[in-house]
Amino acid sequence: MRTAFIEELIALAEKDERIWLVCGDLGYSVLEAFSDRFPDRYLNAGVAEQNMTGIAAGLALTGKVVFTYSIANFPIMRCLEQIRNDVCYHQLDVKIVAVGGGLAYGSHGYTHHGVEDLAIMSAMPNMTVVAPGDPVEARAATAALVATPGPAYLRLGKAGEATWHQNAIDFRLGRAIQMQDGHDLTILSTGGVLGIAIEAAHRLDAGGCSTRLLSMPSLVPLDVDAIKKAASETAAILTLEEHGIGGLGTMTAEVLASIRAAVPFHPLRLGRDPIRLAGSQEELRSAQGLSVEGILAVAKRLLNPEPQAYSNRTRIR
Repeated sequence: MRTAFIEELIALAEKDERIWLVCGDLGYSVLEAFSDRFPDRYLNAGVAEQNMTGIAAGLALTGKVVFTYSIANFPIMRCLEQIRNDVCYHQLDVKIVAVGGGLAYGSHGYTHHGVEDLAIMSAMPNMTVVAPGDPVEARAATAALVATPGPAYLRLGKAGEATWHQNAIDFRLGRAIQMQDGHDLTILSTGGVLGIAIEAAHRLDAGGCSTRLLSMPSLVPLDVDAIKKAASETAAILTLEEHGIGGLGTMTAEVLASIRAAVPFHPLRLGRDPIRLAGSQEELRSAQGLSVEGILAVAKRLLNPEPQAYSNRTRIR
């Protein structure tokens, strides 16, 4: 995703001289393409994220569109006060990019895990929050954020993510992307776990479950209508995210509560005790149930409850 992001940013910067990139002393082998092409619009602020954000805010006040870039929670946690007071309060054109969202830096431990970022950024005023599911979504999201005034947060994977969209997509902030339609179970996926959701949907369909799969790269604004439609048209809803409480699952629950939906619902996300987690991304995902088997197990519970309670539900093998 990060390669797709920087390639798209370069293409946009070729046409828009307002675009700047400020990094926190990382991105080597990735950001050089931008710094070499636009040396006067690139700045390495060093390991000083508060300063990085303050510089970005100052540039934005002069009419620039500034992207800040760092690992996982570093461009958020270390400089949250600057984001809140300097960027969001003044509705500045600063786009915060976190590479390695979720558990991508798994072996580095909790300090490098971005597992609260979506909740924190979604709570910030005037903030747009986007978590692409693959490189195609990452490119489209980058372009959409440049075209949308105001603060934004872009959560990327690390590297090597598969491309799941084989054709051009209609990417719009506040809109879900339908991967496939179905009437039994709706899976809502955000961020880099899209591939897991796709494989699970195929397995479910093979077992007789008609599965609707929606990629939800835009969290703020959220496609509330897609969630309401799923509640009325499908028998159950499952959300999938590489994040803890406060992300897509929490947002979906709020929508369902607002319409008093009776549809069975389960948020598949990280548990409340992520501090002890360390290992590969795949190992950590599986340990938390963020896997194809984890989805299948939850889907079975949602669609196969007590027969007398939901006799009209589709039962899956």
